[in-house]
Amino acid sequence: MDPITLSRLQFALTTIYHWLFVPLTLGLGWFVAFMQTRYYQTKDETWRKMTKFWGKLFLINFAIGVVTGIVQEFQFGMNWSEYSRYVGDIFGAPLAVEALLAFFMESTFLGIWIFGEGRVPEKVHLASIWMVAIGSNLSALWILLANGFMQAPPAASYVFNEANGRLEMVNFFALIGNPKGWIFFWHTISDGFAMAAFLILAVSAYHIVRKQNVDFFKRSFQMAAWVGLVASLMIFFGGHAMGQFMYTAQPMKMAALEAVWETEQPAPFSLLTIGDLSGKQEVWSIRIPYAMSFLACNNFTCEVKGVNELQAQAVAQYGPGDYVPLMVVTYWTFRIMMFFGFIMIGIAAFFVWAMMRGDITKAKWMKWVPWILILPYLANASGWLLTEMGRQPWIVYGLLKVQDAVSPNLTVVDLWISLIGYTVVYGSLAVAMVYLMKKTALAGPDAAIHESVDVAAPAIVGSQD
Repeated sequence: MDPITLSRLQFALTTIYHWLFVPLTLGLGWFVAFMQTRYYQTKDETWRKMTKFWGKLFLINFAIGVVTGIVQEFQFGMNWSEYSRYVGDIFGAPLAVEALLAFFMESTFLGIWIFGEGRVPEKVHLASIWMVAIGSNLSALWILLANGFMQAPPAASYVFNEANGRLEMVNFFALIGNPKGWIFFWHTISDGFAMAAFLILAVSAYHIVRKQNVDFFKRSFQMAAWVGLVASLMIFFGGHAMGQFMYTAQPMKMAALEAVWETEQPAPFSLLTIGDLSGKQEVWSIRIPYAMSFLACNNFTCEVKGVNELQAQAVAQYGPGDYVPLMVVTYWTFRIMMFFGFIMIGIAAFFVWAMMRGDITKAKWMKWVPWILILPYLANASGWLLTEMGRQPWIVYGLLKVQDAVSPNLTVVDLWISLIGYTVVYGSLAVAMVYLMKKTALAGPDAAIHESVDVAAPAIVGSQD
């Protein structure tokens, strides 16, 4: 393999590992903050136990997410120095705000929340977990605004300096007002709520089936079912908004994920398309007339440009090259994402319906619920593969190609060593994380509350001294 391919594999590895943990952190923090608020309002001990139990799972996930995220930023300088040089004046701004404001904010208040119980006033302790939840989501916002620039750079936000060959920011507000970044944020936060809800549903069902802390987990299950339904629907509407923005900002990605080779008006939606081994030619397909035009434009008559026409336009505008992403990846990741997304909506709706009908704790189907935990992870991974692979060959859409962004002095040996090293380290972290999450989840709330008491007691005694 060449250095470009190895660098892409390395960044893909770190990104996929990192994103296994981020959405759960984004959503679970809000759940824990709500649970602690209810305890503050009612002094109901069950709410306190819920805060401790789900909060411990949140902390495990948060810690692994931080470790895997830091490495990504180093890779911009190590593997993608030409990218950093070219776009650093713009890309660095939201990353700096994320680190100096959002990350420091969530980290500081997380420390207060972990160690402050019994040491700080109760209201301060409650406020700290809300600040953690807000900080985590603000952190995601700035990262997604940076990624939004890579996907659809706002023309008003930058100029190209011919003297040094770099992009320079001229309008920070155009950068942070980028619609692509805000649609990303909507989609991602909804995904975080859904992932947290499905984790709570899965763990709660496991304990309900075994008749362990039934009231505790029934309350958790009911709350998560409603949030899971709303969040899954918000993911769908966010994805639809993203698709319509894609129609104008990234037409090649739109054509590639729908296997539209020739421009059509109206355009059909592909139920199933089989291509050749190149992944870029159709052999056979089943399509729904007019449907693609409606999805792209909210009407049944609009034109959807095809891959062949868009390729010719790109060659005329940017010069010779292959501007078509690997369609077998974009096509199937889109459908995998949609398939599991619709299943999540259906399952969450079924849970809400079942709760309204009677006592779910005696339902026979409850024993199968823990398996639903895999659904948001599969949908999430497929969605990000579509997002990043569909942008190829661009690393900054329309401005910088991947082949021109890699560090020039990397060797194949260097990259193989680091790639293997990352795989081993990240694999070990993933195993550790799954082990700790599983151990904590199966142990139940009593173990979590006892451990918290053991840790807090010396602190309380010390403060009294």
